[in-house]
Amino acid sequence: MEKSLVLLKPDAVDRGLIGEIITRFERAGLKIAGLKMVWPKKEHAAKHYTEDLAVRRGQAVRDLMIEMLTSGPIVAVALEGVEAVDQVRKMIGATEPKSAAPGTIRGDFAHVSFKHADAKKMGVYNLVHASGSPEEAVEEIKVWFSEDELHGHTPGYTKHTIAY
Repeated sequence: MEKSLVLLKPDAVDRGLIGEIITRFERAGLKIAGLKMVWPKKEHAAKHYTEDLAVRRGQAVRDLMIEMLTSGPIVAVALEGVEAVDQVRKMIGATEPKSAAPGTIRGDFAHVSFKHADAKKMGVYNLVHASGSPEEAVEEIKVWFSEDELHGHTPGYTKHTIAY
């Protein structure tokens, strides 16, 4: 079993897509281990988008991502399942919404391009963030959840669906 962090960004919240997105994960067999809505302060968003991001993508990109993440409430979700990180990444689609395949969350609900975001000097509104690796998931979940906010569980009906 593995956990992954998903953040439903302000654009997903503003557009009323919380239930739709979470439903997709649940229907795929992923379990919610933690769930909460927060309006992050800049300091909290900076713990998520670390200095490492500035090294990889530039400080200007990091600043735009922090600005976008703090522009409204978000929903933080810790998901649990077999190879959860890879499963979630497949389900959300490519980071650039215009390149995301139909059937993915970004492919179905977003269309912004990097070119457009750059021209507008704004972060890419791509609905969700998802952990990129199991190691990253562990660190990111710690940013958004305390240990007592996480709840692993095995539903009673699993003997009829999937072996956990």
